[in-house]
Amino acid sequence: MTIDEIREVILEIIRDIDDEADLDNLNSGEALRDQLDLDSMDFLDIVMELRKRYQIQIPEEDYPQLATLDSCVNYLMPRLKAA
Repeated sequence: MTIDEIREVILEIIRDIDDEADLDNLNSGEALRDQLDLDSMDFLDIVMELRKRYQIQIPEEDYPQLATLDSCVNYLMPRLKAA
């Protein structure tokens, strides 16, 4: 998968969780939870959906690496290369 494809997957998952999320004004370097007012369950839903769709393991200690859109892409890129 390319960077743009991974970015779009993440945004699609966020849209599925919160269809009112303002993704047009999203700053890719700022924390998703702060910008989109996601609670811990919403964040966990994103992680679980990534696991389900792509059969990847994301250990809890790696969750901080998924804080921003940019960091999500950087974290997922090597794991989704073959997808």
